[in-house]
Amino acid sequence: MKFNHLSFPSSDVKATANFFVQHLGCSLEFISPAAAMLKRAGFDIVIEAKDHTVVWPHNFHLGFELPSVDAVSDLFQHLLAQGVTMKTGMFQHERGSRFFCEAPGGLLFEMNTRADAHEKYRASFERQALADAVK
Repeated sequence: MKFNHLSFPSSDVKATANFFVQHLGCSLEFISPAAAMLKRAGFDIVIEAKDHTVVWPHNFHLGFELPSVDAVSDLFQHLLAQGVTMKTGMFQHERGSRFFCEAPGGLLFEMNTRADAHEKYRASFERQALADAVK
């Protein structure tokens, strides 16, 4: 079974889609007042228009993993300079350095790396990488 798409609502489809394209490396397949569809690495992202502010459950977020602490830091600085709403500064966590930001429409993102994760987590990361390679 393959996880192939994510669909979620936004009160500002155009701004939310632009966030994915400008900052997360997605390509825009189509956009209309009702919806947008984006692609990234064979994965579809569908943004559906809502005429009200979307209220997300506490701490609901999407996570993107970067290859290094420097890559996380560079993205943090880029998003900050672009005026993206930052929910935290960059911080070191036991599972790796990270920060949280908010896209237009209120969706929360965690940008992280596992490169500096504590040793106790590395074995599970390596097992998952091996399992993914077999698929």
